[in-house]
Amino acid sequence: GETKRMSGKIIDTLEKLGISLPPAPAPQGNYVPYVVTGNLVFLAGQIALVDGVLKHAGRVPDTISLDEAQQSARVCAINLITQLNAACNGDLERVVRCVKLGGFVACDSSFVDHPKVINGASDLMAAVFGDKAPHARFAVGASSLPLGASVEVDAVFEIR
Repeated sequence: GETKRMSGKIIDTLEKLGISLPPAPAPQGNYVPYVVTGNLVFLAGQIALVDGVLKHAGRVPDTISLDEAQQSARVCAINLITQLNAACNGDLERVVRCVKLGGFVACDSSFVDHPKVINGASDLMAAVFGDKAPHARFAVGASSLPLGASVEVDAVFEIR
């Protein structure tokens, strides 16, 4: 049968940015990828997996550059939007706003540019969601992240 094409302003914006949402990946442990409670969607942390392959693994800045870490954060944001799309049953027009992002950066104790890294995720949310994108946020360092990822980002969205 013919598959229904996702439509709407958000999907059009993603296409203009050259982003097609992959199938939502399965969780890497004993948890669910998202929880919808009331009008909020809590998204599990996402790392920079693309087709099951981890991009930009390592610690900033000794193994990977700040720019690569920002690219990793952008991929995390795409993976968050993929899970959000699943939580919205394929209708991203239900998104009211991005409420909060949480960003973890694998780095050593001397690294202090965590916000610049997580801007890779925040900037993509701004590009995709426009005036629905401004969000509260944290950006912190971690000595290691799952599978050797350089960045992990989680999110909370409001939907209708």
